[in-house]
This record gives sequence, C-alpha cells and structure tokens, in this order.
Amino acid sequence: MSKILVCGHTNIETTLAIEAFPIEYSPMRYPFFGIQTAVAGVGYNITKALTTLGSQVNFLTMVGDDFLGQQVRQQAEADTISSKYIVTRMPQTAQAVILYDKQGKRQGHTDLKDVQERPFPPELFQQALQGSDLAILCNVNYTRPFLAQAQQAGIPIATDVHTIADLDDDYNRDYMAAATILFMSDERLPLPPEQWAKKVQNKFGAEIVVIGLGTKGALLAVKADNFCERLPAVQTRPIVNTIGAGDSLFSSFNHFYRKSKNPYAALQKATLFASYKIGTEGAAAGFLTESELKQLVLTIV
Repeated sequence: MSKILVCGHTNIETTLAIEAFPIEYSPMRYPFFGIQTAVAGVGYNITKALTTLGSQVNFLTMVGDDFLGQQVRQQAEADTISSKYIVTRMPQTAQAVILYDKQGKRQGHTDLKDVQERPFPPELFQQALQGSDLAILCNVNYTRPFLAQAQQAGIPIATDVHTIADLDDDYNRDYMAAATILFMSDERLPLPPEQWAKKVQNKFGAEIVVIGLGTKGALLAVKADNFCERLPAVQTRPIVNTIGAGDSLFSSFNHFYRKSKNPYAALQKATLFASYKIGTEGAAAGFLTESELKQLVLTIV
C-alpha cells in the first residue's frame, strides 16, 4: 500500500492556560492542571492526525541529541508512528510555549534552535519517497531541497505556507511554486481570499488552494473547474485552544482527498475534523479516527 511522505518540524510543546490577553503582571501564578507538555510541531501534528485517520505515513523529521529527542521517539512509537526516519542532527530539540485564554485565542513562542541550518539526510528522503504517492513537505528549511526531487519523481506535493502576505515571499515562494495542493491562512492577506486564491493559481498553477478563514471557515479554489467558494465553519464542541487548527484541517483534507479525489467533500470532512480537534489544549491532540468522524457527521446532519 502506498504511503504518504511527511517531512516536517517536531518540537516539545508546553501549553499554558491564562485568564485573558493581555496578561496582567504577577510574580507567580498557579494554574492547576493548566500546564501541559507534549510532542508536537507542524510535521508531527500532521503525521499524528493522518495516522489516527488511518493513512500509512513515512515521517521524516529532526530532533536533538538530548532527552527531549528521546521523548519524541518514545511518543512516536506510542502513537504508532515509526521512528525509522526520525534523525538526531542537532544538539538540542526544538521547543515551543503556547499561551491560550478562555476564548481559545493563543500566542505561540517557538524556539527552533538551529534546525533551519541543519540538512536532512538526502538518502533517507529518497528511500522514504519510494512507494509514496503524496509528499507533504512542510515549510521548514531542510525540506526545501526535496521539492525538486519529489517533482522529478512525479509525486504530487502538498504544503501549507501558513501566514503569508506576498506572492514573491522569499521564504515560501519555492513551496508555492512546487505545490499541487497549497494551504495558507487569511491572517495577513493583502486582498480578499477569493482574489488572492486566483492570483496564487495564476502565478504558480496549484491545482487546489485552500485558505483557512478561522471562525469564518475556509475557502476552496479548484483550478480544474474554476471553482472558488467559501465553506462555513462548524462548531462541534466548545473551543479550548485553536493551536494546530490549520494543521488538522490540512492533514484531514489530504487524507480524504487522497482517497476520493473529491476536494469538495474532503474539505467538508476536514472542517468537521478541525472543529472537533480545537476542543483540546495541545496541537497534537483531539484527533478523531475516520469512523469516529463518520459518527460525528451523523450527529451534525
């Protein structure tokens, strides 16, 4: 059975519950059960969501030569994610601290360590690419050389450039140009999402563009039939923390689109999947299995 290749970032994530933003200064707080630590990061979030839904995944990432790196490997095995392509290439594992309030708003602080200067072993990428029919390449520097390799192998690329405001963005231009499936957020867009999606497709040719609109849902643009419309958000349970919402939308869309080749139905299911996911504290928590999502669909309908 073909697998999805996911190459992307992993970190140790600590979430902290606060009353509200902005934070009023206090020398000490005691948020009982309000601090949680887990393995997360965009690559890990996507891989765990895909695995929970039932996709077979080769996960490629880098960790540090420290006890946090060991924790990543142990958690991956617990989450039934193979550690075969989790490589130790840094002295320290990346970390993140996420603050979130009672309305679900969040603020992230990510310490990448020196991951942006470290290469991922190309021979391992080539090995993992064999037998894959989709390459999810997250926009962390060590995946950049693999964009051309996946294209040369004829493997479609899916990526998420997150918050973006310029079509000629130096950091993300390579990813946008290579993507068959391209996700992003509307948070910094200089134009209405519909106009932006069309400009993206005209410039880069992405077959599918999805723009996350937060509480307003998501916009789907399909090049083949010139479709460009919004899908409203659905609330399936109270929001706890919106961290990882975009990763869950992206991963579940790719899971369902890969199976059905129907982007419209895939985004509908992904919207429900992401809505349920944000009822938890952490970025790599709250994922439903495919059968659980089917049951959720019945309750919504």
